[in-house]
Amino acid sequence: MARSPAELVGAQPAPAFEITFDGRAVTALPGQSIAAALWGAGVRAWRTTRGGGRPRGAFCGIGQCYDCLATVNGEPNRRTCLVPARPGDVVGTQEGDGHAGLGV
Repeated sequence: MARSPAELVGAQPAPAFEITFDGRAVTALPGQSIAAALWGAGVRAWRTTRGGGRPRGAFCGIGQCYDCLATVNGEPNRRTCLVPARPGDVVGTQEGDGHAGLGV
């Protein structure tokens, strides 16, 4: 009988919760990064490049490449592969450098 890794170690994870991505509810698990929660929901891109508006999402997954930048709770340029998802987080697609409309 196959058992999950959580069953093998006797883990008892806390219940899933919701975050919001561009107005859509996304389920996240305790300990997951925002990038992992988005990937789990089938979202592959949450940023566009400054030059050309090309879509980007998670690439390296360890905070080195900056492809996974998004606006999290109103703060642009957050590396979603490093930011733990928290109940009620509001994540938005980041366009360009994320400062449009901020007067920067």
